[in-house]
Amino acid sequence: MASKRDEQDGISRREFASRVGAAAASIAIGGQFFDSAVHATSSSAHVSGRVIGANDRVVTASIGIRGQGNSLKRGFAKLKNVEIKTLCDIDANLAPERINDARLKDVETFRPGFAQDLRRVLDDKDIDAVVIATPNHWHALATIWALQAGKHVYVEKPSSHTVWEGRKMVEATARYNKIVQVGTMNRSRPAVRDAIKFIHEGGLGKVYMARGLCYKPRPAIGKYPDGPMAPGEKYALTVTATSYEPTYDAQYLSKVDYDLWLGPAPKKPFNRNRFHYNWHWHWDYGNGDSGNQGPHQFDIARWGLQKQEHPIKIRSTGGYFGAESSQETPDTQTSLFEYADGKVLEFGTRGGFTNDEGGVKIGNLFYGSKGWLWIDETGKKWQSYFGPKNEQGPGADTSDPNAEPTGLTTTEYPHYQNFVDAIRAGDPKLLTCDVLEGHLSSSLPHLGNISYQVGRQLIFDGKSEKFVDDKQADRLLTREYRKGFEIPSSFNSSTHDQARK
Repeated sequence: MASKRDEQDGISRREFASRVGAAAASIAIGGQFFDSAVHATSSSAHVSGRVIGANDRVVTASIGIRGQGNSLKRGFAKLKNVEIKTLCDIDANLAPERINDARLKDVETFRPGFAQDLRRVLDDKDIDAVVIATPNHWHALATIWALQAGKHVYVEKPSSHTVWEGRKMVEATARYNKIVQVGTMNRSRPAVRDAIKFIHEGGLGKVYMARGLCYKPRPAIGKYPDGPMAPGEKYALTVTATSYEPTYDAQYLSKVDYDLWLGPAPKKPFNRNRFHYNWHWHWDYGNGDSGNQGPHQFDIARWGLQKQEHPIKIRSTGGYFGAESSQETPDTQTSLFEYADGKVLEFGTRGGFTNDEGGVKIGNLFYGSKGWLWIDETGKKWQSYFGPKNEQGPGADTSDPNAEPTGLTTTEYPHYQNFVDAIRAGDPKLLTCDVLEGHLSSSLPHLGNISYQVGRQLIFDGKSEKFVDDKQADRLLTREYRKGFEIPSSFNSSTHDQARK
């Protein structure tokens, strides 16, 4: 937490030079990755316990700065009295551009250092909160390590990679008494909040079904051999893309801590299709599009149904129907969830050519005894309809044609501000999407994916978070963790902070 003088004067020239100089030096040396960058800006290892006042600066670090992480960085950097002290990513090639971000040139407090190992970031006692935008398989462990280090956490969706991890995150948040916000930003979008309020107040009558749509074009990603690319070789994320990624050759990879990128996942050789972004389509790291774009719409659907519980019946079918590729997750998936009172949540994931539903391809539909309602992907528009003639009812369109397009890599200031406000107030009840809400919503695509993988309907006991008499399905509620990257099964004084050492 910064002092009052720091708030008035900003960061000193000496501190700025120290941070950026340390980052640049550590990038240049290649093998000794970035301990110096953090040590140049922090004191000794310390479990933070500062009480932050309403007017105090909140000091953050961004862990994961490529796609959505870069957008999060830009969003948090522009919040009043928030400073990003450190950027962190296993890929040091990203550092110069992310540090010298032209879109933040006028933000006086944006003068970050750089670190490659998140554990060194967590050692920094000056950092109050971390913003996590890593691949999914790192979400839970990074969150738990941060909580053990005394940090507040903003973590991208899905909050976890498995159902068991999500529960451990809930337990760790309670144990370490910190603020954890999950990045399902529709919870903070005014138009979506109004639509949900309309539903909850009986606007549609008795709501019996919600539907989530993830109809997002996903061309094939191709198939490539393991190992570094050849110098000068071109690579695109999909076979139809006309823009190219960096060449992941030996020189590029010399500045990547690939072992740390793998983290909890099994040890496998580098493959360009199991790295930046395309990790989404491989089970070791991602959860397919149902667990990528899907968590936003799953969350809205559960929120509208007012379900603070898990479903009891799950059935999911589908497959991969694209051209040959290394993709393991389905590109077409239909999932059905039934709750104890009989209410239904349907979810459709389609990566190929498809129609819309009610004018919506990515969004939500709700059905009640009086009528139905849609909410679009942007979270800025919704509309209701009533009776047999489909007569238009209340709705809203708050979109701005001059605003930044909404998608997976946009800034969402209200959700970020909500997180910071909760930190300053020391009150997790202020959060629009706390760790439990994130767990319940993230569990939906996880449960659907398990049904898809075992190929049958499943019965789920929400209290024990286990399937009924199905050991095969139970095994998919968690994963095997690589040594050194295990998630504790419980949180007490003997487990405190030991894992990340």
